[in-house]
Amino acid sequence: MTGITVRDEGKVYGALMAGPNPFDTSVPHSARIWNYWLGGKDNFQADREAGDEFLTYYPQQLDKARACRQFLSRAVRYLVQEQGIRQFLDVGTGLPTADNTHEVAQRLAPEARIVYVDNDPLVLAHARALLTSSPEGSTSYIDADMHDPEAIIAEAAETLDFAQPIALLMIGVLGHVADYEEACSIVRALLDGLPSGSYLIETDGTDSSPEYMAAIEMYRDSGGVPYNARTHEQIAGYYKGLELVEPGVVPIHLWRPEPNAFGEAPDVSESGGVGRKP
Repeated sequence: MTGITVRDEGKVYGALMAGPNPFDTSVPHSARIWNYWLGGKDNFQADREAGDEFLTYYPQQLDKARACRQFLSRAVRYLVQEQGIRQFLDVGTGLPTADNTHEVAQRLAPEARIVYVDNDPLVLAHARALLTSSPEGSTSYIDADMHDPEAIIAEAAETLDFAQPIALLMIGVLGHVADYEEACSIVRALLDGLPSGSYLIETDGTDSSPEYMAAIEMYRDSGGVPYNARTHEQIAGYYKGLELVEPGVVPIHLWRPEPNAFGEAPDVSESGGVGRKP
């Protein structure tokens, strides 16, 4: 299989045909807000207003958005170049922006296969137009909920070879699971479905900044999907039983840092790392 595959898109594109706008654009949406913070154009006035208000509480959020994207790029490049990984399962991908997982991976290994997973109709509606693949590789999108790991694994097997290692990415999504033990169980269930030699790449916001915590509470009151910051130790707990890649689970700006156009990255209350399944 080559190119891009989008599964279960009929219901969304049917809704798009039924009227000018199937989404409530008056309510801020986390995927569109992140798109705005990263300089994208797939957002509306309510998203920009909520994003700007968040910044009044926590101005470092723009640095955080860039730092998360840079961490993803560094981690994917590490796995492609140094570990020979050619398959990626990106759960909770959000709206496509610049340097998506498939772009980073296929730039180095055109044959790489990537499966994106999200259960947001807005993300699904954008997937076909904004996600492309190299001719040699494959980029697929699954409409599924991370609370159903078995369904994700089953559908991903249509694109990925589960006899070979797979990198599981969960970038900033587990904070949307209110119960920490439930979040841990989701990670374990997904990793249990992957072969030995697979990897976890995960990040989430930490509770280390009072300003960040105040911004999260403000956003909770806005009607958007709540986000729950964790302690650094809780984020490290997602890697239980894995072999950590140096320097371990750390604030993301400290994970194998390298020069970038924005200079030295500040601490942005976000922790993450890379771990290998034995």
